[in-house]
Amino acid sequence: MATPRRRYSIAARALFVLLDLIYGRKRSLAKFKILEVIARVPYQAWEHVAYIAATNVHEHLGLAKRIHERVIEARAQQDNELWHLVILEELLARSRHPQPRLKFFWLPQLIAFVYYQQSWLLYVIHPRWSYRLNADFEDHAEHEYMLFVAEHPEWDNEPFGSGFADEYGTFDSLADVFRQIGHDERIHKQESLAQMKQSRFR
Repeated sequence: MATPRRRYSIAARALFVLLDLIYGRKRSLAKFKILEVIARVPYQAWEHVAYIAATNVHEHLGLAKRIHERVIEARAQQDNELWHLVILEELLARSRHPQPRLKFFWLPQLIAFVYYQQSWLLYVIHPRWSYRLNADFEDHAEHEYMLFVAEHPEWDNEPFGSGFADEYGTFDSLADVFRQIGHDERIHKQESLAQMKQSRFR
């Protein structure tokens, strides 16, 4: 929480404003679920572009190998985001929080579709732009999760159990699982920043 937020791009700020307008500024499990629906999108876009590239350059073995390594990394990142999503869905099911289908299924799907196209296009034009957009998104998510935990000190005393513990891990409290998710977002941000630096010198 002591780390300053990034200077977000116009595209990232527009997305955050849109989410606040639709889902409110208040942090909630339901709003974080929407964030996680969207969070997987850039990694899917990068994987898609990488597969197309690998098909076109498979004769260049060194380049094909590097592209395949990028596919593996993108797949691991989107799988991690999937665990975040299903854990939030699990918590929402327990809380019996109402989730009207239009607002919590169709609208997120539409936003994710547009965000996918944007991430894909930026990656094709200039990968660094797509990585920057994702770094902004992950930085926002990291800070929001940590603030969410700070707003609920009682979660440090609330045990956490999950049907996905074997895949994601076990945690002593609900606060700890949210801290871990926030930390994951930080790692994703750092990975995107590292890719930005690499793409600058390609």
